[in-house]
Amino acid sequence: MRIGFIGLGNMGGPMAGHILAAGHTLTVYDARREAASRHLERGARWAESPMAVAAASEIIFTSLPGPKEVEAVALGEGGVLQGATPGTTYIDLSTSSPTLIRRIHALYREKGVHVLDAPVSGGPIGAQQATLAVMVGGDRALYQRVKPVLDVLGNKVTYVGEIGCGAIAKIVHNMIGICMQLVLAEGFTLGVKAGVEPEALRQAVVGGAVGQGLMLNYAMPEVIFKGDFDTVRFALRLARKDIGLATELGREYEVPLKVGNIVEQEFIEAMARGWGERDSSAPFSLQEERAGVKVRRS
Repeated sequence: MRIGFIGLGNMGGPMAGHILAAGHTLTVYDARREAASRHLERGARWAESPMAVAAASEIIFTSLPGPKEVEAVALGEGGVLQGATPGTTYIDLSTSSPTLIRRIHALYREKGVHVLDAPVSGGPIGAQQATLAVMVGGDRALYQRVKPVLDVLGNKVTYVGEIGCGAIAKIVHNMIGICMQLVLAEGFTLGVKAGVEPEALRQAVVGGAVGQGLMLNYAMPEVIFKGDFDTVRFALRLARKDIGLATELGREYEVPLKVGNIVEQEFIEAMARGWGERDSSAPFSLQEERAGVKVRRS
């Protein structure tokens, strides 16, 4: 296929390289021409603008820092929309705004150009090894048509819903990961200051329920998605005791636990509602109340 790729940084560069290796005809553009040097040496064609990339391609990919750059390349002067022809497909791989990609989708549709949002996760190593997760939003039939090309970029390509849903999934994923860094910081500073060696503590966490991924792999699909908070697997009163032990230890060793204390307050509220004998996952429903939505499998 004739494929265009715009944005050849730490993520885009390796992804574009995989497209070349798969035998596709590749046209590239980056704000820094030197970023394309390896691709050009391997037979890629250089274009002088995103518009020129689009004009030469059946599928146009962008991998850019964020919404500002995506908007400029997709909609701006000399951008993809000005060069794309009816029937071509534009796929944004960036971590960007779902509102923006929905606006892009509406404008491109007027010209007969298809759009998917397909942000990737896995970092530069995943990009280099083609082991990225690719979270795709848009028309399902279009997704199925272009999936063989997406499979070149990563080995975990999934369809997550209508246009914008890929961006939403990536934002949620990154939010969880970023917040987990702070939880890990609190836990490991507490553990080390209280006397446990860092590697021993890491191995203990890896071997336990957290490291085994029980929350995502079991509790979410089997408890949360079903709203089954009354089947007690681990009683809420015991979880409240455990988080209390953690915050008490933090006070003893003068380790600030901002996240830990917020979580303790959630469990105190759940206890005040008389939920002590429900499952320890029941406080999930407190956030559902605040958000005005229930997280249930349809």
